[in-house]
Amino acid sequence: MENCSEAVCIQTEQIYDSCRDKECVENLRVYLSGPGQSLVDRAVNVKSRGAELIWVFPTVEAVPFNQGFYTVDMKFFFKITLDVYTNVCTPTRVCGLATYDKKVVLFGSEGSSKVFTSNSTGECDFDPSEWQRTALPKAVVSAIDPMVLSAKLVEACDVASCSCNCGDCGCEVDMANVPKSVQRIFDDALVLSGEQQRVYVSLGLFSIVKLTRDVQLLIPAYDFCIPDKECQTTTESNPCELFEKLNFPVDEFFPPTRSDGDSDNCCK
Repeated sequence: MENCSEAVCIQTEQIYDSCRDKECVENLRVYLSGPGQSLVDRAVNVKSRGAELIWVFPTVEAVPFNQGFYTVDMKFFFKITLDVYTNVCTPTRVCGLATYDKKVVLFGSEGSSKVFTSNSTGECDFDPSEWQRTALPKAVVSAIDPMVLSAKLVEACDVASCSCNCGDCGCEVDMANVPKSVQRIFDDALVLSGEQQRVYVSLGLFSIVKLTRDVQLLIPAYDFCIPDKECQTTTESNPCELFEKLNFPVDEFFPPTRSDGDSDNCCK
C-alpha cells in the first residue's frame, strides 16, 4: 500500500453500545383478513408455511436518572403465511399479520447539541414538538426473517367475561398503531373481533440492536476510491452476450456432498 498522503476529517457513525438476542417469542396472535378469518373459523388444523419480517419501528428515549443510557422500544411486524385445513386433504394458503414489542437499554453517551441539516427541497416546516430536543443517539435494528416454531388453533376469547384459554384477553392490536404502509401489504382489512377461532404462532427471532451517533474522525487518506472495473451491460442487438459469460450452475444439478472434514466414516 502506498504511503499516507494526508490526514482527512470524515463524519461517520460510531457504535456506542450494542446487543444481540436469540429469543423464542411464544403465542403471537395472527390477524387475518375477512376471507382468511372465515376459513380459520371453519378450520380443523393450520400449519405454518413461513414468516417474513416486514418492518421494525424503533424509538429512543433517555432513561431517567441514569445519564447516558437510553431505552430502545421496538415494534416488529411479521407477515405469517399459513396453510388452513377445512378438511383433511387440501389446504388453502392465507397470510396474516403478527406483531411483537421489545425493549432494551443501551448506553448512547450524552450530547446537548441540536443538529440541523440542509433540506434540498427548501421545505421550512418542522415538527414543533422536536425543536427543544437535543440530538438523541440513533437506534439501528438488524434482524432476519424469523423461524416459525409452531402454529396452533384456539377458541376465540370471550373478552367481555375475560374467560379465555389463550392468555391475552383484552390485548387486541390497535390498528391505529399499525402503519398504513404495513396494512397495505394485505389485500383486505384485518379482522380484530367477532372471530370464532384464532391462530397463534411461536417464532424464533435473531436480532442485533445498536445505538450510534454521528462523530468526526481523523483518518489517514491514501487516494480517491476510483472503480477499476468496467460496467458490463447487454444491448438489444445482442441480449445473450452477458448470459454467455455466466458459469454453468453445476451445484444446482449435482448438489455437493459432505466435505471430507464432515465425514466420519469413509469407504476404503
